[in-house]
Amino acid sequence: MGKKVLVVAAHPDDEILGCGGTILRHIAEGDIVHTMIMAEGLTSRDETRDAEGRKKELSELRMQAERVAAFMGVEKLNLYGFPDNRMDEVSLLDVVKKIETKVEVFQPEIVYTHHSGDVNIDHRIVHDAVVTACRPLPGQPVKKMLFFETVSSTEWQLVQTHPIFAPNWYVDIGDFIEKKIEALHFYDSEMREYPHPRSYECVEILAKQRGFTVGMQNAEAFMLGRMIQ
Repeated sequence: MGKKVLVVAAHPDDEILGCGGTILRHIAEGDIVHTMIMAEGLTSRDETRDAEGRKKELSELRMQAERVAAFMGVEKLNLYGFPDNRMDEVSLLDVVKKIETKVEVFQPEIVYTHHSGDVNIDHRIVHDAVVTACRPLPGQPVKKMLFFETVSSTEWQLVQTHPIFAPNWYVDIGDFIEKKIEALHFYDSEMREYPHPRSYECVEILAKQRGFTVGMQNAEAFMLGRMIQ
């Protein structure tokens, strides 16, 4: 039986942008992957949050996330619907408890989530909630925590403001980059035109840059949070 892997992302598309190739590699190697998407990913575009008025669009975005998970081979997707780019308006404890419950039931060995210094407030809150939920209490199943970068958030942070993303863990995704880009096409409405960092071209360029840094064609980069062996 393969390892149990949990990916905790703030918004629909973050899971693919941050570690889509790595998810595919885990699945190809026989690992079991579950994904949590914490926020609904849409209503921040409105002056005030109107989830009811956006019900149809939110439903479509949820279906996109479900289609992506099926396409990738993810065994289980959990969607929670916290307010988009407004997760600082909810109690951190509420977010932590969702993740704690998932960890208790699923018992993952490896967890991937956002880098702590991202510009996006939801990314930072999800990072903090994951670290809290996966604290090394006796019996904690999580043995490895890795933090991913998310284009149009991680690289936009100022070094004087928050910790910079300084990767020290790389995953070869040479066999999976094409399928990662295919998966992103399910979220086409979230993508932008080049040279915006959240464009298909920039995602491919970043994979090449992370790859040649360590002598590979394409890679995804992470910061190792903790590893227990």
